Amino acid sequence: MSKQEQYELVAEQLRAVLEGETNVTARMATVSCLLSEAFGETYFWTGFYVVDPEKDNELVVGPYQGTLGCLRIPFGKGVCGAAAATGETQVVEDVHAFPGHIACDSRSNSEIVVPVRDKTGKLIAVLDVDSTKYGSFDEVDKQHLESLMADLFAA
Repeated sequence: MSKQEQYELVAEQLRAVLEGETNVTARMATVSCLLSEAFGETYFWTGFYVVDPEKDNELVVGPYQGTLGCLRIPFGKGVCGAAAATGETQVVEDVHAFPGHIACDSRSNSEIVVPVRDKTGKLIAVLDVDSTKYGSFDEVDKQHLESLMADLFAA
């Protein structure tokens, strides 16, 4: 199955499972689980860093699948912080070459981070996916993950 077909299948599964579910934490946990299961080895760490409402410009670890994640990440720091600060998806072929990269797990070598917005357009989290392989993520991942986040959290 191609990457595109895999994304289409998991999107269909997520829409079916999450129909009627309004709790954001439950939605994030389900997204993390199904994406991780669908992409196996490529998705070494899959989860969300949520905007902390009690601290300005800081992310706190949310629902995820994988090894221990960083607990907090300031906006502007590392790949997740860059996505939060700029509001733009970050696709990084080699995280070790990314300025200010935060190594939560030294086995991660590439990463994609997608901003997650609510219905009003407010940033509520970032979806973070790490891979142990270099260059794991591309335009196909970017397009599908951005679309999925918009469908599941901003609709």
